[in-house]
Amino acid sequence: MKYNYKILFAIGTVFFSAVNMHSQDKKTKEILSQLTLEEKAMLVVGTGMKVNENSVNGAVGATVGKVNGAAGTSSPIERLNLPPIITADGPAGLRIDAIRKNDQKRYYCTAFPVGTLLASSWDTALVEKVGKAMGSEVKAYGVDILLAPGMNIQRNPLGGRNFEYYSEDPIVTGLIGAAMVNGLQSNGIGTSVKHFAVNSQETFRTGVNSVISERALREIYLKGFEIAVQKSKPWTVMSSYNKINGEYASESADLLTGILRDEWGYKGIVMTDWFGGRNTIEQVKAGNDLLMPGTESKKKAIIQAVGDKTLDIKDLDRNVENILSLLFKTPSYKNAKYDNNPDLTGNAQISRNAAAEGMVLLRNKNVLPFNKTQKIALFGNNSYDIISGGTGSGEVNKAYVVNLDQGLLNAGLLLDKTFADKYRTYMETAKKAVPVRTSLLETPKPIALMSISAGDIENLAAENDVAVITIGRNGGESHDRNIDLDFNLIKEEKELLNAVSTAFHKVNKKVVVVLNIDGVVEVASWRDSVDAILLAWQPGLEGGNAIADVLSGKINPSGKLAITFPVNYSDVPSAKTFPGLSTEKRPEKALYSEGIYVGYRYYDSFKVNPAYEFGYGLSYTTFRYDKIKVNSKEVKDKLTVSVEITNTGNKSGKEAVQVYVTAPDGKLKKPLKELKAFDKTKLLSPGAKQTLSFTINVSDLASFDTDESSWITDAGLYTISIASSSKDVKKTITFNIPKEILTKKLSHKLPLKEDLEELK
Repeated sequence: MKYNYKILFAIGTVFFSAVNMHSQDKKTKEILSQLTLEEKAMLVVGTGMKVNENSVNGAVGATVGKVNGAAGTSSPIERLNLPPIITADGPAGLRIDAIRKNDQKRYYCTAFPVGTLLASSWDTALVEKVGKAMGSEVKAYGVDILLAPGMNIQRNPLGGRNFEYYSEDPIVTGLIGAAMVNGLQSNGIGTSVKHFAVNSQETFRTGVNSVISERALREIYLKGFEIAVQKSKPWTVMSSYNKINGEYASESADLLTGILRDEWGYKGIVMTDWFGGRNTIEQVKAGNDLLMPGTESKKKAIIQAVGDKTLDIKDLDRNVENILSLLFKTPSYKNAKYDNNPDLTGNAQISRNAAAEGMVLLRNKNVLPFNKTQKIALFGNNSYDIISGGTGSGEVNKAYVVNLDQGLLNAGLLLDKTFADKYRTYMETAKKAVPVRTSLLETPKPIALMSISAGDIENLAAENDVAVITIGRNGGESHDRNIDLDFNLIKEEKELLNAVSTAFHKVNKKVVVVLNIDGVVEVASWRDSVDAILLAWQPGLEGGNAIADVLSGKINPSGKLAITFPVNYSDVPSAKTFPGLSTEKRPEKALYSEGIYVGYRYYDSFKVNPAYEFGYGLSYTTFRYDKIKVNSKEVKDKLTVSVEITNTGNKSGKEAVQVYVTAPDGKLKKPLKELKAFDKTKLLSPGAKQTLSFTINVSDLASFDTDESSWITDAGLYTISIASSSKDVKKTITFNIPKEILTKKLSHKLPLKEDLEELK
C-alpha cells in the first residue's frame, strides 16, 4: 500500500493541534477555578508603570523587573506560578532602556525604518524579514509582546504619528501590517496591532469623538485591521483612546466583541492603550481583557462591581481565560532562555537594505545616480544630524546613527571637506544648546539653519559638481503637526533652496534634495527649482548609508508612495475638519465628513491633481507592462489577473505593480477606482521578464450598504487597471458580474448618533 505522507502529516498536525488546544483549554479552566476574585481582578489589570494615573499624556516609565524600560506587564500570581506578561514598545524597533543601574553592559536595539517607509517598499516579503529581525531582539531581551505595528489610516498629512502608520489605503495597511506581524511572531513572541480604531490624530486623542459613518468605518478604517487579523493572527489588539460615535473604543462591545471577535473570528486578547478609557466596568463588559498599565482603583472597582452584581462574574472570567490563554504561549511562561545578546550587526544590515528599498525617487532630471568623480557640497542640518525615527513610543535606544555625510563617504563619494567640517562644527555647538527633553513625548526643537552667505554659496557652486540639501522633519505622540512651520517649508529653508539652486544652476550644475521627514510636506512650490528629490522618510539607524546606496546607484530606487502628496494643504479632503471643528479650542469631535473619499479615492474621483499621486515613484530604469489576462470574463466567485513585466532599461531594478478596480455604480456611489492587490517583481536585469498573478475574490469588490447592513457586490461591468501609480495606468481589462451578490449580512455596529453630511 502506498501512503501520501504529505496528507498523513497534515492530518497528524491537525490532530495534535486539536489535542493541544483541548489540553490548553482544560489547563485554563483549572487555573481559573483556583483563582480568587482578587486574583482575577489582578490579572485583568496590568502593572509596572509608576506614574500618575490621571496623567494620560505623561504615561511613560520603566518596568521594574528583568526588562528595564519595558512599557508594562500583566500582574503575576506567584502562588500559581503565573509570571507577568512583559510588553514593550514599539513599531520601529524594541524600545527598552539601554543603560541599567550598576551594569556596564549596554542594551541597545536596532532602529528600523519607520512604518511609512516600509509600506513604501510595497514588498511584503521584505517587511516580513524586517519583522523577523525586529522580533529576534524582542526575544533576545526577554520581552513577550511588542506593542506594534501601528495600523491606523493616514487620514490627514498633519497626523502626528503618521510615520508609525503605513498608508492612506486599507489594503496596503492590512497586507504590510500582516507581513510585519508574521515576521515578528515567527520568533515565538507576540504583537499588539494598534490603535483599534479610528485613531488618526493626536490632538485630544484621549477624548475626541470620531464621528463617522458605518460605511467609512468598515471600508476604510477597519479593513486593514481585518486583513491583519485574518492573515497573521496577532496575539493582541490594542484599543484606542478615542471615542467612536460617542463610545470609547475600549468600552465598545460593538467594536471589541461584535466586530473583532464575532465577525472576524479573533481569538487573542484586547488590551487598552495606556490609561485608555474612563469606565473600568464597561471596559471589562465590552471584552477589553487587559487594562494597561493598571491602577489599584481599577482593581477595587472590579471587585466591588462583582460584589454588587453590576458586573457579571462570567464577563470577568471570560477576560481572565483570554489572558491565561495568551500567557501560556509566552516565553515568560515557558521560562524560555534569553541572552540579552541580539544580532545587532546583522539586523542593522537588514534595516539598511529595507530603508533603501522603501525610499521614493520623486524627481530626477539627469542627475542621479552620482558617480564617484563628482564632488558634492552637502547642505542642511539633517545631512549631519539625520532623523532616524520619530519620538514617543516609536523611539528606539540605538547604539549609533549613520548620518548622510558619513554615508556618502562610506559609499566612496567625494564631499567638499572644508564645507562639511564647517557644518559639523556648527551642529556640534548648536546641539549643546538644545534643552534636554523632559518627556519621551516631547519632540526635540529643530536647530536653526546655519547661515551661509550668497558669496560662499557661489564659491561652493564653482568648486563642486553638485549640491545636496537635506530637509528634516520630526514628530511623535500627543501632538499633531503644524501647517505653516511643518507641512510647509519655513522661510529659511525656502531661502536656502533658492540660493543654492540659483548659484549652482547659474554654472550649469545640479541640485538634489533629500527629504528626511516624518510626514508629507508641501513640494509643489519649489520642486521645479531643483533637479532631483529623494524621499528618504525616517530611515533608521543606518539611514546615511541607505540614502547613499540610492544616490550612488548601488541600489536602484523602487519605493512608491503609500500616501498622496497634495499640491496644497487645502486640497486635502479632511482639511476643514482636522483635527476637529475649527471653532473649538479643544476639539470634542472630529467629523469624518469625507467618508470613504480618503487619499487617492478623493483626488481621482473629484479630479483634484496632487503634487505626487498615490503609488508614484521613479526608477533608474524603465518597465513595460504586457499580456494582461483574466481567467474569466464573467465572474461569480473569484478571478485571477496576470501581467508580464519587462525591464526595458539598462539597469537592474524592481517594479511595484498595482491592481485597481473600477466598479459600476449600483445603489451606492463608489470611488473612481480602488486598489485591490499589489506585488513587486524580483530584481530584473535589463531585458528580463516576470509574470505577476493576482487573485481577487468577489467579496473584495463589495461595498458596505449601511441601510441593509450588508456587504454587496454590484452586478455589471468592472474594469481592472494594472498601474504603476493611481494615475499611471498601463493596461486595462474588463470583466462582468452577472448579478448582484450579497457577500455578507451583518448587524449594525457603532451607528451614527448624529447627522453627518458626507462628501458625495
